Amino acid sequence: MKYLLMICGDESAEAHAMDGCGGWSEEMEARGVVEGGAGLRPPREATTVRVRDDEVLLTDGPFAETKEQIGGFVLIDCADLDEAIEIAAKHPAATYGTIEIRPVVAGPPR
Repeated sequence: MKYLLMICGDESAEAHAMDGCGGWSEEMEARGVVEGGAGLRPPREATTVRVRDDEVLLTDGPFAETKEQIGGFVLIDCADLDEAIEIAAKHPAATYGTIEIRPVVAGPPR
């Protein structure tokens, strides 16, 4: 089953942006569960797009005004939610931020 790990944190998490994952990435790649992922630039560099009545509306900054924002993501493929939780709990960002786990909707075969 595929899961998206959304790595979230408040403004203090930006201080950890260049910390690396302390071996987490290497361990998960060796286990064969990582399918992709990346860190994201800070929310202040975001652009939000909405279309209303055929008009494209752009807003500087993130969509949601919240204390925590998504700072990166990892796509994993593992046996079940229990394994996804175990993987997320090992990520260093879980010690200073939040990791949201979301099942990925299976698309049509290509």
